[in-house]
Amino acid sequence: MLPSVVACFCAVDDCRLYLELLNSACRIHDCCLHAYVLMTNHIHLLITPSAQEGVSRVMQDSSRDFVRTINRSCRRTGTLREGLFKSSLVDTRSYCLTSYRHIELNPVRARMVRDPGDYPWSSYQYNALGKPDTGITPHDCWLLPGEDDTARRAAYRALFRNTLNQWDIERIRHSLNTGLPTGNDRFRREIENVLSIKLGQGKRGRPRKNKEYRI
Repeated sequence: MLPSVVACFCAVDDCRLYLELLNSACRIHDCCLHAYVLMTNHIHLLITPSAQEGVSRVMQDSSRDFVRTINRSCRRTGTLREGLFKSSLVDTRSYCLTSYRHIELNPVRARMVRDPGDYPWSSYQYNALGKPDTGITPHDCWLLPGEDDTARRAAYRALFRNTLNQWDIERIRHSLNTGLPTGNDRFRREIENVLSIKLGQGKRGRPRKNKEYRI
């Protein structure tokens, strides 16, 4: 699952606090966090839940506790985020590592850093560089390329030698904005069969750029 939410981080301590709350919520609701990035005004996560409502509960708990703590320390009221989070079910056979890269390259696309390793508030620090992060659970797609973590991280870093192509960026953006699955037509049909519903049909060709939500 690829959730994304508008949020606000004004200081380093805000980022540390949110990650603590996020990791705690993932443990409570039995969700595996694979990748994340905390931008100044929004968050991207790659999560595998064990239950249908797992991701929603993680987002609710972490956001609620974060707002409460910030409001109490700053003696303010109100929310620090806008609207509900957006999410998309990810086809792990074709879009798992693409989703990893999409998330961790956000600071590069935003021209905040030139290299994802220069940004401290993303899972690239663990997934590519091996820095400790007890909140991360590697997905099977991350584990496959090598016999040990050193080889896996070398293979993972190699994926970042080239930028993510625009087609994949627009596909993920479109899926998040519409709530449709991130994957090919076969994946969509599989979900339709499992859920016995008909998903909205997107237009063929390159997804239309969405001015409402840029990630």
